[in-house]
Amino acid sequence: MRPDISDVISRVTGSAQAKTSSLGGGCIGDVYKVRLKNGETVVAKVGGAGSGLELEGHMLQYLKERSALPVPDVLFGDDDLLLMTYVESGGALNASAQQHAADLLAALHDITAQSYGFQYDTVIGGLHQPNPETPRWLDFFSEHRLVYMGRQALDAGRLPGDVMARLEKLADSVGRWLEEPAQPSLVHGDMWGGNVLAANGRITGFIDPAIYFADAEVELAFSTLFGTCGDDFFSRYGEHRPIAPGFFEERRDLYNLYPLLVHVRLFGGSYVGSVSGILNKFGF
Repeated sequence: MRPDISDVISRVTGSAQAKTSSLGGGCIGDVYKVRLKNGETVVAKVGGAGSGLELEGHMLQYLKERSALPVPDVLFGDDDLLLMTYVESGGALNASAQQHAADLLAALHDITAQSYGFQYDTVIGGLHQPNPETPRWLDFFSEHRLVYMGRQALDAGRLPGDVMARLEKLADSVGRWLEEPAQPSLVHGDMWGGNVLAANGRITGFIDPAIYFADAEVELAFSTLFGTCGDDFFSRYGEHRPIAPGFFEERRDLYNLYPLLVHVRLFGGSYVGSVSGILNKFGF
């Protein structure tokens, strides 16, 4: 760890470091578990200019102050360093943990706003995520999720031009399968297993948020993309917020285009085929 970062950690916590070990999962920069000489343990994410770590800290603080979602406390945050309390984890997302996750996310999704988007732009996987406050969900999802991230992937040379053209045609037609939700819902925004911490059959924390106000089904769709949540989750979630017919058959795939486009922008490769397969399914 850089000496200047170590100095900030000591100043913020009031304790020198006893032991530092690397943690996996850092998309933006290096992540460390830091045991302090005073016996406490913290997590340090180390980045640099433009890393988005300061924004990540703001998002965690927003969730801490305005929701019951368990998230780490932010001790310090700028783009060089995000310092947080350590959250115990290592447990499986078993049936009881998935049911607990459903309770927590259903409560999060009950938090609403006057429009879709957010009061400031956020980040997802280190990428800029625009959130202009927009009255209609279909406009927001089409322009500021599908088309925006598709163009980012295209400009990075990772999405072929013909696939982008098909994506734009689908974006113009999403109203054939999607309807305006009853109200905007606050979403965590990056719901895959690596961002959901559990221990002893309970959720201990959600990390790496990419928050905005959306159709809650965006979150539900993302939770299935990499097998994070299954029947136990959806059965419990439906007790709180019934899921309308057609989600698993159609809307889930449409909504998963966005995280797949994020992965195309970051990694390219097989994710392009996944995007193309969904476009084929809907006739584009």
